[in-house]
Amino acid sequence: MPHWSELILDVPDFPTPGVDFRDITPLLADGEGFAACIDALADPWRGVALDAVLGIESRGFILGAALARALGTGFVPLRKPGKLPRATLAENYALEYGQDRLEIHADALTPAARVLLVDDVLATGGTLAAGLQLARRQGAHVIGASLLLEVPGLGGRGRWDPDLPLEVALAAC
Repeated sequence: MPHWSELILDVPDFPTPGVDFRDITPLLADGEGFAACIDALADPWRGVALDAVLGIESRGFILGAALARALGTGFVPLRKPGKLPRATLAENYALEYGQDRLEIHADALTPAARVLLVDDVLATGGTLAAGLQLARRQGAHVIGASLLLEVPGLGGRGRWDPDLPLEVALAAC
């Protein structure tokens, strides 16, 4: 079997010209590859006390829910606007190709909850920074972030809190 990273495909010019999309659907469809990927995401956090994994919509949901299960903790979704049915907190952010917004239920986390942020790709860092701000606005203690891969040269790391661990399963793609 190939290494699970070989199951991630590059799709040029998606969703807009000049953007190279990382398609993880072949990885998700491969049982062994997906399990190995989740193990790689979980390894740095095994034995760390956590109250929840926060997964960023949408591919961060898939990875985050599986990671929460592997780490034996709960899962909290960070959603796009208008998807959560109760009172929310929101944070706007910039993408490579536009603007967006993340929301969390206003009561999703208790103050001082120990949480881990999870997403698929670190590119410009806007999405991850928005997730960090939402967690902190709820009084949560963010212990770090776990990402599938990082796109070098887009400055994503520079938007992350340098005092927090940032674990990337595939550091350069």
